Amino acid sequence: MNEDALDSLAAAVRTADTTVALSGAGVSTASGIPSFRGEDGIWNDWDPKTFHRRRLDADPAGFWADRVELRAELVGGDPEPNAAHDALAAMEGDGHLEAVLTQNVDGLHTAAGSARVVELHGTNRRVRCEDCGATEPAEPVFDRAADAASAGTDGGSLPPRCDCGGIYRPDVVLFGESLADAVLAEAQRLARESDVFLAVGSSLSVRPAALLPRIAREAGATLAIVNFEATPHDEASEYLFREDVTTVLPALWDRL
Repeated sequence: MNEDALDSLAAAVRTADTTVALSGAGVSTASGIPSFRGEDGIWNDWDPKTFHRRRLDADPAGFWADRVELRAELVGGDPEPNAAHDALAAMEGDGHLEAVLTQNVDGLHTAAGSARVVELHGTNRRVRCEDCGATEPAEPVFDRAADAASAGTDGGSLPPRCDCGGIYRPDVVLFGESLADAVLAEAQRLARESDVFLAVGSSLSVRPAALLPRIAREAGATLAIVNFEATPHDEASEYLFREDVTTVLPALWDRL
């Protein structure tokens, strides 16, 4: 690790009025959550079209049966926050971080204690009714769906439904859907207002989240990237760490 660069980045964060972090799948892989893309990514085993908005509309029972299996792969090990989540929460608690913008849907930033988390793609910890918009914790709804799927009811108890009769859906952005306007606007505003923008554990290849570092940079922010693989924004960054986020972020916090 480049200790001088880390010292310099820590100094920039200490003097910044606003520091914002954008987190991607690489922040959660250390918690045992597989990434979606890449060599061992989820989409190597699943066709993304399986979870497209059109599939939910056309075959809600089949969508839910497959979603139950996908959820088991993602959270079956009961993942917990790791050192990277903890470091970002500590930075916020110490007044050195304004917010976390996350591409992840696992809820681990909130579990670690981060108070201001903008979940760009939603959260798999909730479900939402398609009709009335009511939200519920996801686990009991998925448990009912899993029981129905394993009972071989041919979809008779699927999809799970709200008390109003509407179909529940995972409260995440599905393929074929756009990010919520209010969520994207908030993320863009925070990027523009940041003095230091930390992009951590993200390939920065999925839009519109991938545009946030550029928005921050064009507004005058110092850009720092922590990611094992190359990103499209590497050349524009002042600080670039090809290191594990669970090593770099705690070391950064220690210097603040």
